[in-house]
Amino acid sequence: MRGIVLMVLAICSFVVLDAIAKYLSKFYPVMMIVWARYFLHVVIMLAIFLPQRGARLWRTGSPRLQWMRGAALAFSSVWFFTSLSLMPLAEASAITLIAPILVTVLAVKFMGETAPPGAALALALSFAGVLLIVRPGAGIFSWVALFPMVTACFFAMYQLLTRKLAGRDEPITTLFLGAVFGAVMMSAVVPFFWRTPQSWEHVGLFVATGAIGAFGHGLIVRAFSFAPASTLAPYTYVQLVMALMLGWFVFGQFPDGWALVGMALIAATGVVNALLTARRMSHQRAALTIPAES
Repeated sequence: MRGIVLMVLAICSFVVLDAIAKYLSKFYPVMMIVWARYFLHVVIMLAIFLPQRGARLWRTGSPRLQWMRGAALAFSSVWFFTSLSLMPLAEASAITLIAPILVTVLAVKFMGETAPPGAALALALSFAGVLLIVRPGAGIFSWVALFPMVTACFFAMYQLLTRKLAGRDEPITTLFLGAVFGAVMMSAVVPFFWRTPQSWEHVGLFVATGAIGAFGHGLIVRAFSFAPASTLAPYTYVQLVMALMLGWFVFGQFPDGWALVGMALIAATGVVNALLTARRMSHQRAALTIPAES
């Protein structure tokens, strides 16, 4: 239960971060917002963990995988924050939620895992939900809808690389290095997009993006120490409910009927897929503990 509560709090904090990024995108370039999110994340983690851990904070046995993971995370943020600047929060968030299904399918090809029953159907239904949201041919679809889809692809890559790093480096190290690589990449380009903050309120919001990002990822690390990923996966879809509420109350944007159906289809497919995966893993563990009959 503690793991579930921590996961829900993490997801809610990320939606608040997305809402702040959407608001700031009215005044500042997306690259600057992404840079602030990762740079300040690094500063906060250094202030908290460097005195305790020293060089252990960044010591890794898999620098190449860490770099690839950090790059995938940074690119997913760039694409998602760009989509938030151009489309409603709830719709953009819903489309990115196809990422867990993509992870299930891609893990078969790139990690040699066995495809769970119904994985292809789950992927097809998720994309059907996306089509209901953007509705090609109905005058609603535009190239902007491709941004959250690209986000989902990069985030799926990020999740697969996180899996590969599990057990190789400490979770705090992986959390820190992901932010470091994102900060380094964005620092190389942010001078070309820099715009001096217009007010101290905006400065505070920039700082909040880094603080919330560090806080949310820290909650996820703690959540996984209390519960397995298969148990926590269905609760990531709380993101959609929070995105709907914040999109409505903060930005006055509420999806139409067809978009709501598409969101419900994506969420339902994802939750069912997560529950079936958890059940399959539970059966596999049980089979390993039951001695074979002679």
